[in-house]
Amino acid sequence: MVAYLLLAGAVFAEVTGTVALKFSEGFSKLGPSIVVVAGYVTAFLLLAQVLKAGLPVGVAYGIWAAAGVALVATVGALFLGETMTPLMIGGVVLVIAGVLLLELGRSQ
Repeated sequence: MVAYLLLAGAVFAEVTGTVALKFSEGFSKLGPSIVVVAGYVTAFLLLAQVLKAGLPVGVAYGIWAAAGVALVATVGALFLGETMTPLMIGGVVLVIAGVLLLELGRSQ
């Protein structure tokens, strides 16, 4: 359970860093640039702790990546005026389904 809480923190940190990357304007704005670096450093530190806690790397990275993709796409669509077509939504669903299959395969 602790591994999944740490993983949620890693996902949140990565999404925060990625969204801040949009606002950093190529690292030309100091504030958002600091958030980018802090977000990614935090994400990787937490991800390392997730692996140390025993979650397999394929499952941990799959969840981290899929949740990050889904959340960043959602934030982009809801708050940054980015387009989200039905085809793109389908792609996000497929990514999440793939990670779910990884997790289900682990329990067999």
